[in-house]
Amino acid sequence: MASNTVSTQIQLVNRPVGWPTDADFRTVTVDLPELAAGQIRVANEFISVDPYMRGRMNDVKSYIPPFVLGETMTGAAVGRVIASANEAFAIGDVVTHQYGWRDLVQEDAAGFRVVPELPGVPASAYLGVLGMTALTAYVGLLEIAGLKEGDTVFVSGAAGAVGSMVGQIARLKGAKRVIGSAGSPEKVALLTSKYGFDAAFNYKDGSITDQLAAAAPDGIDVYFDNVGGEHLEAALASLNDGGRAALCGAISLYNSTDAPAGPNNLSNIVTRGLTLRGFTIGNYWAHLPAFSAEMAAWLDSGEIVFDETVVDGVENSVEAFLGLMRGENTGKMVVRTGGLIPTL
Repeated sequence: MASNTVSTQIQLVNRPVGWPTDADFRTVTVDLPELAAGQIRVANEFISVDPYMRGRMNDVKSYIPPFVLGETMTGAAVGRVIASANEAFAIGDVVTHQYGWRDLVQEDAAGFRVVPELPGVPASAYLGVLGMTALTAYVGLLEIAGLKEGDTVFVSGAAGAVGSMVGQIARLKGAKRVIGSAGSPEKVALLTSKYGFDAAFNYKDGSITDQLAAAAPDGIDVYFDNVGGEHLEAALASLNDGGRAALCGAISLYNSTDAPAGPNNLSNIVTRGLTLRGFTIGNYWAHLPAFSAEMAAWLDSGEIVFDETVVDGVENSVEAFLGLMRGENTGKMVVRTGGLIPTL
C-alpha cells in the first residue's frame, strides 16, 4: 500500500537535444513534512502530459518559464485531498492544480481548485474535455479563428486531445463541413465514425496539399493548426479569400534539430487577405465560465464524446510523454497515478 507521506516525482536533469530520452529525466522520492497552516496534501489520480511541455524542456524565452533542471516538473493534474490544514478544503474533495508529474503533492491551498464530481464522468476529464485541452479548442475555434455558421473547417492532428474537440465544437456551432487529418487508418476512421467529421485523411498517404484539396474542393474558411510544417502549407493553399487560421501548436517541429523550412506559399496571406493568429490559452481564462457551461451541457446530452489514452504509474510518465510525441494517443493522454483512498 502506498504511503501517504512519500511522494514519487519526475524531474528533468538534462536539456534534450532533439528527441528526449530516459536519460534526460530521473525519478525521486520525497518525504513530505507535516502540513503547515493553509496547506493541503493531495493524492493525484491523473496527471497530464501535453505537447507544450517539450518547449519547456528548452532553456529559451517563451510564454511560460522552462522547467528547472533538478526540480520536479509541473503540469495539470487532478486528485483528492487526503489531508488539510485549510478549512476551505475537506478530505475527499476532488481538486485540479498545476503540480503534476508526482503522485502526492503538498502545497498552499491557493494553488488548487475544487471541482464537482459528475456522475459517469471520470476525474481525468478535468484534464481533457472539461479542462485546459478542450478550452483551448473552444477559444481557438470561436475567439481566435472566429468560426461562422456555414464555414468549412480543417483541423490538423484531429484525433488528438485538442483536435478531436475542435471538430466536434465546429459541428455543434454550425460549420458546413469539417475535415481532419490524422496519422493512421484507425484514427482516420474514428474521426468520421465517432467525432462527426465529414471527411478525413491520413497525412502519411501522400501530399497533404493534394489530399486536403480533394476533401475540400471548394476550399476551407478556417484552419486550426496543431501540427505546423506541411499542414500549414497545405492550409495556406486551400484557404479561401478572408480565411482565418488559429495557430495552436506545431508538434511536427518540436523535436527537430534543423531549422525548419517555412511554407513556400506565404504570399497567399496577402493575395487572399488571410488572417493567421497564434495564441496560448493562458491569456483567455475569462472564457472558462462560458466554456464550462456549454461543455457540461454537451457532455450531458451526448453531443460531445471523448477518448483517453491512459498509461498506468507515475514512474511511466516519461514514456507516456514520448508516446504522445510519437502520436500513439487517441484523444487525451493521461497518466493514472492510482491515488490514495482518503482516511476520514
